[in-house]
Amino acid sequence: MKLITTTIVLFFMLSFQAQEFSGKAIYKTSRKSSFKIGGKNNANISDKMKKDLEARLKKMNQKTFILQFDKFSSIYKEDVALSAPSQQLGGGIKVMSFGSGGSDIYYKNLKEKRFSNKTEIMGKAFLVKDNLQEFDWQLSSETKNIGNYTCYKATFSREVEEMKLTLEDGKPKEEANKKTITTTAWYTLQVPVSNGPGDYYGLPGLILEINDGKTTIVCTEIILNPKDEVKIEEPKKGKVVNNKKFEKITKEKSKEMMERFRNRRGKGNSIEIKIGG
Repeated sequence: MKLITTTIVLFFMLSFQAQEFSGKAIYKTSRKSSFKIGGKNNANISDKMKKDLEARLKKMNQKTFILQFDKFSSIYKEDVALSAPSQQLGGGIKVMSFGSGGSDIYYKNLKEKRFSNKTEIMGKAFLVKDNLQEFDWQLSSETKNIGNYTCYKATFSREVEEMKLTLEDGKPKEEANKKTITTTAWYTLQVPVSNGPGDYYGLPGLILEINDGKTTIVCTEIILNPKDEVKIEEPKKGKVVNNKKFEKITKEKSKEMMERFRNRRGKGNSIEIKIGG
């Protein structure tokens, strides 16, 4: 195993030094949803309305992202198409998103091991700036092809806290559960940049696929050294906070959103929101 790891890293270093790379990678994401509508307070919601809502939420969890990268930095953002305004499904149900609506920009500086994430919560802009997380990657000799690229497998495990907020008798209730998840990555030495989608990085080649059990991210296209110049600019706008502070704000805003829901729907209704990872 040590011999395989050493050979891979050496190959990567030689290729990395010999060539200058810039490019774009297109990723498709999908996320499993455990959203269910039930309970006596939702008896007025028809089966058709439930299916329509679940289908719309499934579509919301399927997105396209673009990673623009050079040797030591990158930006990752959603490829947002112009969409129609959100619509009522009937019975007072409206699909609402808790986030930036596709305006996030995630910047990584691999040389300085830091990131800047421009994001929004309920219309307020934030700029989250902190050190990049270190991943304890375990390299494997297992391979598979993704498109025309030969990819190698790597994994890491970590403990995460999943926050569950419920509304009982009109009052928010918070419950935290810790669990260990294993993330599997597939990376290619044919694109020798130590980068990947979102906050993932640190492997001897571009990460083309990520799966953490809930979210799957797969690269569908790579354009190396494109004719149009790759512009990587660190975002500047938004209230600057570190990652720990931003997580605290996210939890507070989640509770605030539940309070608004309670005031609109009245006591006795139930809703569940999960904040994990």
